[in-house]
Amino acid sequence: MTATLALPAAAATAQALWDADRRHHLHPWQHFDSFRTEGALLIESGEGCHITDVHGRRYFDAVGGLWCTNIGLGRREMADTIAEQVSRLAYSNPFVDMGNLRAAELSRRLAELAPGDIDHVMFTCGGGTAIDSAVRLAHFYQRCRGLPKKRHFIARMQGFHGSTYMSASLTGKDRIAEHEYLEDNVHFVSCPNHYRAPEGMTEEQFCDFLVAELEAKIQSIGPDRVSAFFAEPVMGAGGVIVPPQGYNQRTHALCRKYDVLYVADEVVTAFGRLGHWFASHGEFGIVPDIITCAKGLTSGYLPLGACLFSDAIYRVISEGDPDRFFGHGYTYSGHPVCCAASLKALEIVERENLMGNVRDVGSYFEQRLHELADLPIVGNVRGRKLMMCVEFVADRRSKQTLPDVVNIGKIVSNRCEKLGLIVRSIVHLNIMSPAFVLTRDDVDFVVDTLRQGIVGAMADLDAMGVSYRR
Repeated sequence: MTATLALPAAAATAQALWDADRRHHLHPWQHFDSFRTEGALLIESGEGCHITDVHGRRYFDAVGGLWCTNIGLGRREMADTIAEQVSRLAYSNPFVDMGNLRAAELSRRLAELAPGDIDHVMFTCGGGTAIDSAVRLAHFYQRCRGLPKKRHFIARMQGFHGSTYMSASLTGKDRIAEHEYLEDNVHFVSCPNHYRAPEGMTEEQFCDFLVAELEAKIQSIGPDRVSAFFAEPVMGAGGVIVPPQGYNQRTHALCRKYDVLYVADEVVTAFGRLGHWFASHGEFGIVPDIITCAKGLTSGYLPLGACLFSDAIYRVISEGDPDRFFGHGYTYSGHPVCCAASLKALEIVERENLMGNVRDVGSYFEQRLHELADLPIVGNVRGRKLMMCVEFVADRRSKQTLPDVVNIGKIVSNRCEKLGLIVRSIVHLNIMSPAFVLTRDDVDFVVDTLRQGIVGAMADLDAMGVSYRR
């Protein structure tokens, strides 16, 4: 008898599945109180930029899954590539002196795409484990240099680097009291968000302040004790923060000055979200020592991350002691099926010139979203290309936010969901990172629908008696 894969609706009703998910599935960042009654929006299928839930309702996914469905959902050639690789080789041991063809091919491809002398790749299971690997690599590198005291890291407030123990410790947002974090060797500097800079401070002055603060932090810890600085080229979950002009270049130069590794967290920005293979170099003209990436590496079709690093680092760790080995890695490092999916996803991005579409349609997306600035509760529209954010406030003059308990971002996203649009809510924010295949007509739908959602949310605020400056 030939087995067939039944659709969820054939196994149980949508209501039963919703209840099963609510009762048994602990979701990332699950809010327990609301989840008990509201549960989750269960998605059954997807095609291009659209997703369909278990009730057959169709939505435009302006979040792009979670910053990751770059080439769009439902591509047959991706399914065929994955199936073929599963049939040929579903798994291969990656440890010590074992490998597989797809991992070798992908490592060569990434070395070709990466800037400067970044020629080496360590494969991981996702973005958080790529950050963990960067930490292990940085410590290993410093010790191989005979500098064991260089074990401290600097990151930024509001930065997001993942939710493993180490990546969460480097994350400067949502530090939850019930969790523990490594604190003895992790230090933070200010978020480079000019919108929230002290009143009257120009962008240039704010940049000067941030650079001076980082230098002071390095000096206070001691340059001989600082191992690496972790920074997203454009901050993602922290609110799509585009740093002041010159900031990335100047902080990179500071790291060079004080012999500190510069780690660019490109889990969100790599592979085209801003119209370049890597935003560090393509958008800001810098070559980091280490780049972490995931998401767009496979366009979300399978889990895969990577820690890319320079030839200069490799020479230090690989030469000298003939008995030295790097004691780090994962069972699924360089998984052949995930690597095959990545190779095909990157091929599609290049073959279809999707980064050209990001630059074209992304610029139009920026332009249209800025039109929302006429709405009373829209305080700031920011971002670049297909990485955008709308921040809501109670008073645009003072930039005072609405009370956290109101959760305005969620009110707007709920309104949009009813209108067939998915946007991501983070308290005072709505974040958008759609697939690279969207069109200008799609942009018009997203922006026009978001406007309706915001107008509806203002009516909800009025009904709740929540005041805001009109």
